[in-house]
Amino acid sequence: MAYKQLISRFLLPLCLVLVALTGYAQEEAEASADAPAASSEINIDEGKTLFRNYCATCHNKDMKNDLTGPALGGMEERWADYPREDLYSWIRNSQAMINSGHPRATELWDQWKPVVMNNFLNLTDSEIENILAYVDYVYTDQDKKDSGGGDGALVAAPEKPNNTPLFIALAVILAILAVVLARILANLNYVIQAREGNAPARRKTLVEILTSKGIIAFVIFALVVLGGYTTVNNAIMLGRQQGYQPEQPIKFSHATHAGLQQIDCQYCHDGARRSKHSVIPAANTCMNCHRAVKVGSTYGTAELTKIYASIGYNPNDDSYIENYEELSEEEIKEIYTKWIADTYVKENGAGGKVADVVDDQWEGIKTSLTNETKPQIQGPIEWIRIHNLPDHVYFNHSQHVSVGKLECQTCHGPVEEMEKVEQYAPLSMGWCVNCHRETAVQFEGNDYYKSYERYHEELSSGERDKVTVEEIGGLECQKCHY
Repeated sequence: MAYKQLISRFLLPLCLVLVALTGYAQEEAEASADAPAASSEINIDEGKTLFRNYCATCHNKDMKNDLTGPALGGMEERWADYPREDLYSWIRNSQAMINSGHPRATELWDQWKPVVMNNFLNLTDSEIENILAYVDYVYTDQDKKDSGGGDGALVAAPEKPNNTPLFIALAVILAILAVVLARILANLNYVIQAREGNAPARRKTLVEILTSKGIIAFVIFALVVLGGYTTVNNAIMLGRQQGYQPEQPIKFSHATHAGLQQIDCQYCHDGARRSKHSVIPAANTCMNCHRAVKVGSTYGTAELTKIYASIGYNPNDDSYIENYEELSEEEIKEIYTKWIADTYVKENGAGGKVADVVDDQWEGIKTSLTNETKPQIQGPIEWIRIHNLPDHVYFNHSQHVSVGKLECQTCHGPVEEMEKVEQYAPLSMGWCVNCHRETAVQFEGNDYYKSYERYHEELSSGERDKVTVEEIGGLECQKCHY
């Protein structure tokens, strides 16, 4: 009975400890996952993200002016006469409410038809509340902040607890338990064999047990599985670095150009409407404006002089330099340091800082326009690419911009608010597929889709309220993969 006592005294308690630890870790993980949903506090930061992902394509971000869809500011007051669930239903599936004859839904449809609101069936009640809170913040609380009536601070998103140390500790404990259990099982086997008279001359040591063929085979198998998972996961994520925001050779502010100055995206990225690539604008495009605007609003001459130096424009006499490619670095330095110094003195007066400003800005020009493969200042600006799809993926900007009538912000986010551009969207296959499933094709007044006569007839008769990209072949593998 010795082995039974061993089981009851050691093996069973260890198993119970193992189960308890596993259950505790699972509860902690579930609690962490459920924490944001269980919290009664509205998360405006999450609402902002959801608004950008789902609403910003059609609704003005200032919440006060109409865009493709109506301004969302004051939306809750306009739905105040109806149950809150009606507003949820409207946001998730507006056409279903219109077809059911809901008074408010019908009123909105009469005002905005034939513009159809996309369905957002995956939004939960709490997510919708967060969107509504963000809309109200921008529409109401921001006014208070501007008038000095409140701080208007966003509610910080609750931090998710980091369970990594817990799982590491659990893994260590499980490893120790595995060793102990292996030793106990070896002792049990020895006891059983001894009772049957088949016991070996000596017991196996712990080292012999851990280096046995079975243990080694299991470790190799685990390493292969872990290595394969890591390799595949990293391969899937290759080139899809959401949030990637590199330092560019020139501090170009989209917030200033696209936001404050309201320059259309396609003025600079003119390839987006007519080719596969949106193209990075050449310095000649910059010169259309900066031949007149020679001093920047934020950095003065520091960044604009880099453009002049790359293309060979002399801002001192408003001319392009002949045989610029043949000039030495000293000759180039003389031209642009004179411009930097004269501009600084004109704006700030002569002083001891002039030499320091000139040296700093000239060093910035050299650092930004030269590198190991480009030793000369003259030549194109080498911008760092941010969005990079795998080679086996085909994406055509003109198909989406000119034919699909999509706004740049749909994929690139609110670039008009970005001082430094980042990769806004995940650019994953699932993200593209979901967009094709949910996005309605703009048939109205779009000559490209005249050939879809049946769909036009069904839309006219009311048999269908929209045609998605999926229904015109947007999910065919060959559309995106050769």
